[in-house]
Amino acid sequence: MKHMGDDGDVEILEKVDTIRKQLREKEGELEDLEALNQTLIVKERKSNDELQEARKELVNDLKDLASSAHIGVKRMGELDSKPFHEAMQRKYNEEEAEDIASELCSLWEEYLKDPDWHPLKDITVDGNHQQVIDEEDEKLNDLRKELGDEVYKVVTAALMEINEYNPSGRSIISELSNYPEGRRATLEEGVMFILKQWKVAKRKRGMS
Repeated sequence: MKHMGDDGDVEILEKVDTIRKQLREKEGELEDLEALNQTLIVKERKSNDELQEARKELVNDLKDLASSAHIGVKRMGELDSKPFHEAMQRKYNEEEAEDIASELCSLWEEYLKDPDWHPLKDITVDGNHQQVIDEEDEKLNDLRKELGDEVYKVVTAALMEINEYNPSGRSIISELSNYPEGRRATLEEGVMFILKQWKVAKRKRGMS
């Protein structure tokens, strides 16, 4: 600026200097925003971890309740053995049917855990990615032919549950369930249910 005599040039340099100062301020603000963002991410992860721990505690508290309760624990991916027994009773006497059905149920439980078996396919519905049962899967089609639609339904239902709740582990997982509505129960529903049970038990103790 010392060597520039033209007022216009000086004015331009002053503007450049002002812009440079503003950029430094913006950089400082951006760093502050990034620090705040990181803080919020850490807090969100901590909150999520705490919520997951709370769900686990509720699962432990409710797992011994009968499935007739409004809120309870369902083992996602577990096979219902009843259709297997009914299918075998149509072919064998009672004793043989019991043994063969148990063996078949155990066999299909192992199939469900097999990471090399891929009975689902990817589809897109209204722009949304989804996974559904592959109706051309040879193993499932053979199951349907040999044991019927009811066995096919419980196996495919278990497959979809595993895919939703534990796709990486391919194993049964216990989860809070809202039985009347056939869906995963919220944490709030689980807490309210336990409080209700506690109030009923307290009332009964007061009456005795």
